[in-house]
Amino acid sequence: MDSPINDPVNEQSAATLATELAAPTVSRAYRCQCGRPVFLRNSECLACHTPLGYVIDRLGVMPLAPAEGGGALPDTFTVFGDPHGKTYRRCANLMTPAACSWMVPAAREGEEAPADVHGLAPGYCLACSVTRTIPDLSVEAHGVFWGKLEQAKRRLISQLLALGLPVVSRHADPVHGLAFDFLSNMPGGPHVMTGHEDGVITLNAEEAEDAVRERIRAEMREPYRTLLGHFRHEIGHYYWDLLVQPTHWLDDYRALFGDERADYAASLQTHYEQGPPPDWADRFVSSYASTHPWEDWAETWAHYLHMADTADTAMSFGVDATNVELTSDLFTADDLSQPDHPDAAKFLDFINGWVLLTNVLNELSRSMGQPDYYPFVLPRAAVGKLQFIHRVITEQRAGSAPTMVVASDVAATEPEPAEPAPEQTQTQTQSQGGAQS
Repeated sequence: MDSPINDPVNEQSAATLATELAAPTVSRAYRCQCGRPVFLRNSECLACHTPLGYVIDRLGVMPLAPAEGGGALPDTFTVFGDPHGKTYRRCANLMTPAACSWMVPAAREGEEAPADVHGLAPGYCLACSVTRTIPDLSVEAHGVFWGKLEQAKRRLISQLLALGLPVVSRHADPVHGLAFDFLSNMPGGPHVMTGHEDGVITLNAEEAEDAVRERIRAEMREPYRTLLGHFRHEIGHYYWDLLVQPTHWLDDYRALFGDERADYAASLQTHYEQGPPPDWADRFVSSYASTHPWEDWAETWAHYLHMADTADTAMSFGVDATNVELTSDLFTADDLSQPDHPDAAKFLDFINGWVLLTNVLNELSRSMGQPDYYPFVLPRAAVGKLQFIHRVITEQRAGSAPTMVVASDVAATEPEPAEPAPEQTQTQTQSQGGAQS
């Protein structure tokens, strides 16, 4: 019998934020078996020292117990309170600078390997298996950079799984799978550009240095620049290729975002030479979104992920925004791209709940003398685009596609060499980044 601890199926989040806010995924509040709150980064409860780990089956951080009886192997665990349930091992990156606390499905003695490990690098969890290249750890500070990058990526992957989006490693699908290259600038070499191309997301590892990232943010006149923001933007390009371009969504996408067949390189050049159009704030979530329809999609996608995860977290911890004084008007059905959609009212509640929540979060930031938590003003034109992304994601979640595809699920493709496991890629290779940034 499954343990009810942190079980998203059994757990009911208390909707104390506001009746207007209906978060679309699962609880972000995790608890140890002793009742103390624990967090996504934890591998052990600091109060009672119970081992903890992120378990994909439960979509959360779970207290663990050593596996016992029934062919249990050394160094394997079950979820606390479920001694006869599935067994797991620690990810091989637990004791590396990546400090990964995720669990890997493991077999008991005499059993075949679980089906959901066939798409993973041997010994590694899903989040680490999609990392293809890590920074050169012989360089001082690169270990710290790698740890920060992986921490942000684990937050991303956990949200994608909760949303029901496919997360497929290149070990499972060498053609359409996802891979991350964390590179840094080499003396005399080309500058590493953050970007996406054909499922490979490249990030300049030096942006894990706060001072470097803040300098770039100021130079680019951006209101917001974080590692998690980079991940959410670039993964948007990946899912456009996967969920929009080859599907029935393409015509609706073009009606809202524009025709992606416009010259991308020329659009980038125009943006950097002339800046955004004067009315960009009335039509886009950010100035960069005005560059090209691909970038409008990726920026809006990233905003949706920001909103969904923050709303889930706020609701999970009982944040209440009902008494906030609004600095802007709420949105109406006229702002939606599909006001007659069966899910339109629920989505509108979510958007307006977000407006209430960000007013509270911004006031909290100001009370500490910090910049606004959410330094954006959503234009009405962007709300319809956000609804479109919401529809794409909810249709995907409602479908039969698994969140993690294993090798046996992948259609036959031309054989290609398997990607090396993360520990085999510590010698950095150089890349110019992806075609999309």
